[in-house]
Amino acid sequence: MFSKEYLVDEKHLDFQGVVDGLYYPFYLEWARHAFMKEALGLDLEKEFEAGRMHIILEYSLRFRKSLQKGNKMEVTCKVAKNEKRSRINFEQQILVNGIVYADATFVATCLVNGRPMVPEIVMNAIAD
Repeated sequence: MFSKEYLVDEKHLDFQGVVDGLYYPFYLEWARHAFMKEALGLDLEKEFEAGRMHIILEYSLRFRKSLQKGNKMEVTCKVAKNEKRSRINFEQQILVNGIVYADATFVATCLVNGRPMVPEIVMNAIAD
């Protein structure tokens, strides 16, 4: 499984000293974009320039523990089948010291000439 490490940015802390919930999707996005580029070889900016727009259609996010100042997190990413052929699921977790702090599923597609599809390279990355 693909993963990246990040440190909690102190600017993301709320008045309670924990990471504000709105920042979790950003950490997940950074890892997802790195997965696309580093593991699959898809540079999203170049894809857009070529007329292929990769978009998130929906996501679900479950908070399990609060990220705090000084936490070093591991953010994972893998692809899984979606029930619809023109969509793909990105399954992700945020872990600190091997403990799950959040897990999420992002449903995505790629628009080519306005039509949804999943690139073959992404479909081939599905873990059985």
